[in-house]
Parts: sequence; structure tokens; C-alpha cells
Amino acid sequence: MTFRWDFREHVSLGTFVFKWLAICVPSGVVVGSAVALFLWLLDRVTELHWHNPWLLYLLPLAGLTSGYLYHRFGQSTEAGNNLIMDQIHEPGGGVPTRMAPLVLIGTLITHLFGGSAGREGTAVQMGGSLVATFGRWLKLNESDTRILLTSGIAAGFGAVFGTPLTGAIFAIEVLTIGRMSYTALIPCLIASIVGDQVTTAWGVGHTPYQVAWAASVSETASGMRLDWKLTSKVAIAAVCFGLTSVLFAQLTHGIVRVFKRSIAIPWLRPAVGGILVILLTIALRDRDYLGLGVNANPNTPDAVTIQSCFLVGGAAMFSWWWKLLFTAVTVGSGFKGGEVTPLFFVGAAMGNVLGQLLDAPVDLMAALGFVAVFAGATNTPLACTIMAIELFAHGNGSLLGSGFVVYAAIACFLSWFLSGNSSIYRAQRI
Repeated sequence: MTFRWDFREHVSLGTFVFKWLAICVPSGVVVGSAVALFLWLLDRVTELHWHNPWLLYLLPLAGLTSGYLYHRFGQSTEAGNNLIMDQIHEPGGGVPTRMAPLVLIGTLITHLFGGSAGREGTAVQMGGSLVATFGRWLKLNESDTRILLTSGIAAGFGAVFGTPLTGAIFAIEVLTIGRMSYTALIPCLIASIVGDQVTTAWGVGHTPYQVAWAASVSETASGMRLDWKLTSKVAIAAVCFGLTSVLFAQLTHGIVRVFKRSIAIPWLRPAVGGILVILLTIALRDRDYLGLGVNANPNTPDAVTIQSCFLVGGAAMFSWWWKLLFTAVTVGSGFKGGEVTPLFFVGAAMGNVLGQLLDAPVDLMAALGFVAVFAGATNTPLACTIMAIELFAHGNGSLLGSGFVVYAAIACFLSWFLSGNSSIYRAQRI
């Protein structure tokens, strides 16, 4: 056996770690603080909309304002997450500093007036924009700029959902389907952990989710015991989750194409989208599918939300479809925000329905749908499996010992595989 130890190699590796500690700690602090401000403001505008439901009828005007704002000042940032991913693949014009304030204002406008959108896109774009500015100050080369931008994605994602490990894995997994570059893993982990801890230090919390199913599962002394009947039901559900992710991605991209062909003036597109959202709301006589959808409006405690989907009867048969449609119209027409939290809603609502149809634990299936639809839509099965652990098994040892992680992996990996190369991100490479 040959013993090999290269002192210079380990000095080089140590230097790499200390270099990126010096870069990613301050950038993580900045991104975490920005995300904390964003989440605090998002809560405020959501509450304002809840107490003033008539604001929905100003959504077309809000879309006009947001669209013109981007047309006038942010054309170079219009691509959003795709711009950051493009700059990682092939550095060119860079990510403008103004992307951060523009996407922050645009997202707050969307949620204030009732558009159905998320928050991940905003956090990732703010993270990418802020670290790109930091990188220009440091005059980093192309290779280091790629790593820094990837760490910005990690910091924004980890901070906005309170999932630092997921943020680090997501940032390197989402760029290219079928290939992960580990060069950026340490910087991403540093940035994501720091971003998450800073967000929490500012007093901004994250929604807790409970899966009570594990309490009724018996465990053996030798470890977890899978229920094979339940495993087959999870596999069946995963097929539905994967196909749903394809439907969402293709419908959203299709709406973008239709709006671009039909409406020549870019800043008019979200105004028309706002009209469509109002018409959908009136036709349904239901406001459950507006906004973020995480928690219920205090004035309508029986509304369908992500939280309610973990309870039997907490979602209607087609709640998943209506949230998918509302979000596709909102985002596809040009409103700012993101798709991930609505995908959580879609997945949890579908899981709720499938749990009842398949005679499976509703809260378990909602949790699996929560992460699996996201896995299929973004082609990030590994990150989503880890997210299931960080979100649902945090502080819950019985859940970890119940086989939950195996069920989550089956749901996420099958959903991803059956979604093909469909993705909500145009810049994602195969």
C-alpha cells in the first residue's frame, strides 16, 4: 500500500477554505440581512392585503406599474434567476446591483395586490445581485465569480426557507441536470449557513410543519421498518407529483410565449395577467389561491393553505390545480416573486387528495408532495430530499426512524425522473 501525503496540496486546500471564509461570511451576512428585511416586509404587505381585500381589484394597475418599472430601469435584470444561472455558465455582462431592489419592490407589489407568487426567486436574485456587487469590488476572476454567484444562490435559498444544507446542495444541483460541481460546495455551505443564521438573528422565523404520522409507526430494535404497501402508494403518488411538475413548467412557459406573441408592449403583459387573476377569483368565488398561501387569512380561517393540507379535509379535490393555474398566470404574465412556495402548495394539496384516495396518511403524503413536485419542477431531487429532513424531521427523531427519509427519497427521485428534462428554469443545462 502506497502512502501519499502532499503538504503543498493541503496548504492549497486550507488556503481555499480560508479565502472563501473571508469572502462568504460577510456576503452571507449581507444576504441574510436582506432576506430578513424581505421576509418582514412580505409579512406586512400580506397582512395589509388580508385586511384590505379590495386591493385585488388594483392588481392590473399594480402589474402595469411593476412592468413599467422593469421596462424603464431593469431590462437587463428581467431574466431573473435565469440571468444568474447564465452568468455562472458563461460569465459576461454580470448581474447588476439594481436587480436586488427591483425584485424586492416588484415582489412586494405582487403580494400586496394579491398575485399568486412565491419568495424564492426574490431571495435568490437578491443574493446573486448582492454577491455579484461584492465580487466586482474584489475584482475576482471568472472562476471565482462563478463560485461566488453560486454561493449567492445558496445564501438566498437557505435563508428564505431556513434550510441551510438544502440551500448549499440546491445551488450546485440546479445549474446542470446530471452533473454537480463540488468546487463551490464549501463556499455555498458557508454562505448558506451564515445567511440562515443571520436571518434568524434578526428575529425572522420560518413556518414550522408537523407530520404526526410517525407517532403511530412502530419501530424495531434493529432500526426502521418500511411498510411495503405504503411504499407502493408513495411510488404511485410520485408519478402524479412528477407529471404535475411538468404541467406547471410547461403551462407557465406556454403563457409566457402567448403573452409575448399577443402583447407587443412588455409592461402591459402583467396588467392583462392581473385582469385574468381577478376573473379567475370571481369565477371561483374563492380567494384561497391568491398570495403566498402558507398561512390562512385570520378573517377566513378555513381557507386552503399549505398548513391546512397536512390535515384530513384540508384541501379540495382540485385545490392543487387552481393554485397551479393562478401561479402560472401570475408569474407567466410578468409579475415578480417566485414559483417555489406555490409549488409547495400544489404538491401539499395534491398529496392531501392522494392520501385520501390511496388510503395513506394524509400528512405524510402532503409532506412528500410538498418536496416532490418541487424536485420535478427544478430537477433537484437530492436537495429536495434533504429539504424534507430539514423541514419535517427537524427535532423529530421518531420521524427519522420511521422510514420517512426513504419515502421522501422515493417521492423526490421518482418525481424528478418522470418529469424528464422539463424545468421552470430556462437557463438550466442538461
